[in-house]
Amino acid sequence: MAWYARAFTGSSCPNVRRRACWESLSGVCVTAVESRPAGVIGTSQNPSNRPFGARVKAFVALTKPRIIELLLITTVPVMFLAEQGVPDLTLVLLTCVGGYLSAGGANALNMYIDRDIDALMERTSQRPLVTGMVSPRECLAFGITLAVVSTLLFGLTVNWLSAWLSLGALLFYVVVYTMLLKRRTSQNIVWGGIAGCLPVLIGWSSVTNSMSWAPIVLFLVMFFWTPPHYWPLSMRVKEDYARVGVPMLPVIASNKVVARQIVLYSWVMVAVSLLLQPLGYTGWFYTAVALATGGWWLWEAHGLQNRAKSEATGGKLKEMRLFHWSITYVSLLFVAVAVDPFLR
Repeated sequence: MAWYARAFTGSSCPNVRRRACWESLSGVCVTAVESRPAGVIGTSQNPSNRPFGARVKAFVALTKPRIIELLLITTVPVMFLAEQGVPDLTLVLLTCVGGYLSAGGANALNMYIDRDIDALMERTSQRPLVTGMVSPRECLAFGITLAVVSTLLFGLTVNWLSAWLSLGALLFYVVVYTMLLKRRTSQNIVWGGIAGCLPVLIGWSSVTNSMSWAPIVLFLVMFFWTPPHYWPLSMRVKEDYARVGVPMLPVIASNKVVARQIVLYSWVMVAVSLLLQPLGYTGWFYTAVALATGGWWLWEAHGLQNRAKSEATGGKLKEMRLFHWSITYVSLLFVAVAVDPFLR
């Protein structure tokens, strides 16, 4: 990753907080980013000041455990669906460990690449690289190590199809999303979210060592779920993204436009989630849960759109209601995926 060019794209002088922007002798606009991150503890130059326990917590934080919890929620239930019952528990454990290491490596490399903007964003100002608890070199080595170990673990103990899917998810998140899309286009989370959809395929392939329409349908559910899941959060913190020049959709579009996109993706997501029964992979239980949870999602999505149309701002917009429900939705839907085989 050392060759990564740390430049904001889309403008020669990006919209970030700066001390100066001037023409250099070569005629290139150079931006000096103000770097006063909250929470800097000034220990990056003195390892002896970094307690062992705090260091361990910092390395765990590099993996973003809360995000990985969601990835595992979409992996394990698919293994039950693929097995049409209880899969081998050793296989489940190996898949979970491999998935955690792979996603953790991707998240660590993401923090390594984004450490400049993380220092300027309020919600990321306490990340380990910003505070100095972990150095950039340590983070880079940690991320690469997790990537290698996870790929070998999958390949040698599960199967190589799962290993390549896992490695593909990691590379897609780090290279395609973080390095190519995030700072260039408002569609970053739409296409970058593919990395978060691949655990569904990994769950299926770990059991069957093959692909089928069921995991592809669930992959598409997650694909259409990701934008309306993340855009409400982006609406809440859009000033953060604007400050560092990351063109998340809420930064460059009005709340009305964002809410309309959220509703569009939500309808497609719910429709796709109902395809499993006609294709013969699930029964009445999953379909009932998909209808109930999908109906509530659409209610919340349209509620957000109505508030956006009425020019509601601040706390009155209540955009985080949909964000929090989106996590509950995907959890309930995939629990239904796991339970359904036992009720058919």
